[in-house]
Amino acid sequence: MKTEKKPPRSHTRSIIWRIHGGQLFQIFLLFLFCDLFLFWILFSAEFPALSGALLSADLSETLPANFPLTEAFIVLTRIRPLLMAQLIYWIYFLLFGSARLHRIMQPLTRLTETTQALSREKLDDEVFHQLESAVSRIDPLAAGQTVHTGNSELLGLEAAVNSLLDRMRQTYRRQTQFVSDASHELRTPIAVIQGYVGMLDRWGKSDPKVLDESIAAIKSESEHMQHLVEQLLFLARSDSGRNPLTLRDFSLSDMLSETLHEYEMIDSGHQWRLRLPEEPMCIRGDDAMLKQVLRILCDNACKYSPAGTSITLSIRRDTDRISFSVQDEGVGIPAEAQAHVFERFYRADPSRVRQTGGTGLGLSIAQWIVERHGGHIELLSREDMGTRMTVHLPAQARL
Repeated sequence: MKTEKKPPRSHTRSIIWRIHGGQLFQIFLLFLFCDLFLFWILFSAEFPALSGALLSADLSETLPANFPLTEAFIVLTRIRPLLMAQLIYWIYFLLFGSARLHRIMQPLTRLTETTQALSREKLDDEVFHQLESAVSRIDPLAAGQTVHTGNSELLGLEAAVNSLLDRMRQTYRRQTQFVSDASHELRTPIAVIQGYVGMLDRWGKSDPKVLDESIAAIKSESEHMQHLVEQLLFLARSDSGRNPLTLRDFSLSDMLSETLHEYEMIDSGHQWRLRLPEEPMCIRGDDAMLKQVLRILCDNACKYSPAGTSITLSIRRDTDRISFSVQDEGVGIPAEAQAHVFERFYRADPSRVRQTGGTGLGLSIAQWIVERHGGHIELLSREDMGTRMTVHLPAQARL
């Protein structure tokens, strides 16, 4: 059985002791210089005559017979507390200075030990071959298949790979469903156009009634197809991050007022109402995209509300958010369908698709725009009573 050897620390310890020894020697020299300087100052102040005699003596000769040993001893006695303090500090630094250096250099020591341990470890080729073999056996599009090697050391890596596979499969399923739905939506107007073109080819050249009907139908279906393609391109650019926001400060109250006046002109079958607070409501955001959200909500209210009913646009301010809503008195949305209305191509009432001309993409686009502004859309609906769509934006977006 192999025993793991600890990395040698002799190199690190030798560095610490060299630094410690150098510091001890520097402290000793500093104390010695200070003591000699202080001794000379005190000796000159107490015995100036003897000090002058000493300075004038020839240093090459022996000390004079009258050297003031008693006076020197008196001076040393006066600086003895300082000498004792220096000695105590020097001994303390000798005993505990290396420990302080060890604490300071501990991160470097750990780094050195880890580097040495990693350099001694050998890569296990068999482990990587197991992982490679397990991944190669997986069908990335087949549901339920996971990577499993049986090696406990690879459990974390297996979980990460399996999570990545799940996300890839979900994305692939959503993409496949999106392409299928888009193809289905485009197939209907193309079939209608082809049918009227065939009818024109057979009878429309000589029948004005067939000609007028065909032209109107082709125009309607081509406009519907153009609208669908524009929405598909918007979502495609959104998914790829190529729909940037252009933020500026604008009046949310003015945006609702302008939108209300537009719909009063193009939709005279409903009663349009506006509820605004007394003070102007301003916000920072992409005014064009937020107005697109408002138009999508108004279009839905028009499509699913009987003629003569009212549609109300309003703004509300709370402590942590600012909201605007569109409320109608229409057919409402069934409870089981409310969780799916923001899904692409979803319609709560497929039987009315051709009547309303909807594509099932409007609310998906509105949700994307609102989420890019840091907000969310709240849905409140009751069948045969009406629907209220409320856009909540964070308070920091408010001026």
